[in-house]
Amino acid sequence: MTEERTNPVPLWREMGLKDEEYKLIVEKLGREPNYTELGMFAVLWSEHCAYKHSKSLLRGLPTQGEKVLVGPGENAGVVDIGHGLACAFKIESHNHPSAIEPYEGAATGIGGIVRDILAMGAKPVAALDSLRFGPLTDERTRFLLKGVIEGAADYCNTLGLAGVGGETWFGEPYRQNPLVNVFCAGILKHEDLHRGGAYGVGNVVMIVGRATGRDGIHACTFASEELDEDTQANVPKGHPVTGRKLIAACLEMMKEGAVVGVQDMGAAGITSSSAETASRAGTGLAIEASRVPVAEEGMTPYEIMLSETQERMLLIVKPGMVDRVESIGKKWGLNAQAIGEVTGSGCLQVLHNGQEVASIPVSVLAEGAPVYTPEWAVPGYIDENAAFDFSQVCVPETEKLRDILLDLLASPNIASKEPLYTSFLVSDPVTRPGYGAPITGVEGTNKALAFSVDCNGKLVYLNPRGGTAWAVAEAARNVAVTGAQPVALTNGLNFGNPEKPEIYWQLKEAVSGMSEACRALGIPVTGGNVSLYNETGGQPIYPTPIIGMLGIIDDVEKRISPSFKEEGDIVALLGEIDSRARALSGSEYLERVHGLVAGSPCDPDLQLEKRIIGALVEGTEHGLFQSAQDLSEGGLAVTLAECCILGSGKGATVCVPQAEAGEDQADSRIDAALFGEPNSAVVVSFKAGFLSAVERLCRKHSVPFHNLGTVGGDSLAIKDKSGRILICAGVAEMKEPWQNGIKRFMS
Repeated sequence: MTEERTNPVPLWREMGLKDEEYKLIVEKLGREPNYTELGMFAVLWSEHCAYKHSKSLLRGLPTQGEKVLVGPGENAGVVDIGHGLACAFKIESHNHPSAIEPYEGAATGIGGIVRDILAMGAKPVAALDSLRFGPLTDERTRFLLKGVIEGAADYCNTLGLAGVGGETWFGEPYRQNPLVNVFCAGILKHEDLHRGGAYGVGNVVMIVGRATGRDGIHACTFASEELDEDTQANVPKGHPVTGRKLIAACLEMMKEGAVVGVQDMGAAGITSSSAETASRAGTGLAIEASRVPVAEEGMTPYEIMLSETQERMLLIVKPGMVDRVESIGKKWGLNAQAIGEVTGSGCLQVLHNGQEVASIPVSVLAEGAPVYTPEWAVPGYIDENAAFDFSQVCVPETEKLRDILLDLLASPNIASKEPLYTSFLVSDPVTRPGYGAPITGVEGTNKALAFSVDCNGKLVYLNPRGGTAWAVAEAARNVAVTGAQPVALTNGLNFGNPEKPEIYWQLKEAVSGMSEACRALGIPVTGGNVSLYNETGGQPIYPTPIIGMLGIIDDVEKRISPSFKEEGDIVALLGEIDSRARALSGSEYLERVHGLVAGSPCDPDLQLEKRIIGALVEGTEHGLFQSAQDLSEGGLAVTLAECCILGSGKGATVCVPQAEAGEDQADSRIDAALFGEPNSAVVVSFKAGFLSAVERLCRKHSVPFHNLGTVGGDSLAIKDKSGRILICAGVAEMKEPWQNGIKRFMS
């Protein structure tokens, strides 16, 4: 490095590199890097790009499956969905940018994940979000929420992309560090599958999209550090109109066979897209920076290579097709410019007006970052919560149970999320956002895809391994209750600072729990995203490993909804509820009613979960079920209430299958039976004439079956074994707090 400096802090530290990382760079290069090269290393060796603290853990995840066409390592995972079609899907985070500029952070998050799907040759068809904020009583939370929703909706709507749903949680640990995870799925024909490899020495490197500006330089290193009150960042701004044109242009270019490889320009811009495509192909690239279309005068090679200007793609094009690519770009009003070529050098060379300004071996730049396996330590709160004495939590009197249910229905973590989706355009809704797992039809077939994004951060905080396994199980159940077979998942791992032993332990345990659950359920991981350093002032978020699940419904006409349908239908529970005190661990009831986040959630029975999924899918195929809804936040009582609220407005009279004291659940208590979390169970309804068939189905799959009662009336009546009414609430009076739990804060 030759630049004169007066700042006593070494330049590599300013760029986010550690001293030992700089020494490693010098060792691998055999020389000191120049200024441009150091910047390229700083972005690609950032945690955001290099996965330095998670790569060794992620290697243990199961990634192979019968339907998997493309697994981790590409822009998105791709699975076979039949009829010669495939689904590309992935989840990514945009947490730090959204904490600084919520509108642009969410908008560019949507734009980035859409381009990842596009890079596989797929047309994006559906978007979901998984959001975490502080308490809604906080003014800044409402500001962040409003900005994120508007940014995501505006981008999706401009693209004509269906915003089909998702999940939103509110809790104190997310007050300073909101989480904005976005999921996208696209459809493609098998023969249209593309990959992000710079294959073919002599092929031309092209850039298509917006002109490159100075926005977002070093944004990925900013995303690899803790936030503080003085944090500032150059958050890139999205341009969804250009994004829409880019999708159409790239699909046309790929259809004509012009594109050998394609890569989104996301984090680290041209540097990452060039290095990653060359690394996958085992080739090199020579980039002429002066040929890159720029939006600002006087841009240096350093700025051009590190810019994160949105709505750009890197293309590897056959030499004879360059004119055609340029023509298609012009047709859509986009820059489409040749900026280099594929070489056999194994290096990423950057030239400026013919003069070499950087030359780095691709293997060093894209794959040479250190992989850390730091010391870990079990946080002290784990043993403290495991020893929590639930006897200090008073069992509520029977006459208070109804009010507790109504209060839980008003909780922003349980209440309807529909108010958050009113600004999204849904072009062809099979399901309404906020009403169960979203489903989208597959054009030209009778198939449909079901999606779910799930994680209960409190459960993961209290039991990282078990809580993550619960997240996988719940996501699988959420698509299975529609009648879909869960086939693959993507993940978004959101954690605090992994250099802290307690945080690294959380991450290690969570990945282990995910691996165990995926292996038990036979669901492979096709890719995902890791977002670390989500903490401010030493206060980390709840560990939040988001699970994005894909399910396939063979016949969309047989799909199931969550709502009760007809008078006299039987209401039943498939699976088991835990009415022991421990079932209250991490529950919304325990926090909202008693002000406690405590306990130690048990691990899920993964074999039971697999059998429940099998029974749901087979029962749907045979048309046995009228409705199905899984048990999650709020427990059995809230699930029953939702079945009444969502749709027809039918009530029900049911009996809680609670074990009595002295039976197999010695410390059984009614609040745990009604409001406990988590449980391996679903509530179903079916015509009375199907009772024997459903019982046979459950015996076949070894799934516990409990006949709870019947659908009917305009109230939900929950009784105990003796017939005593525990809760009786009208459907209308339950619907009011559920519909307005979030809406009342948003006005």
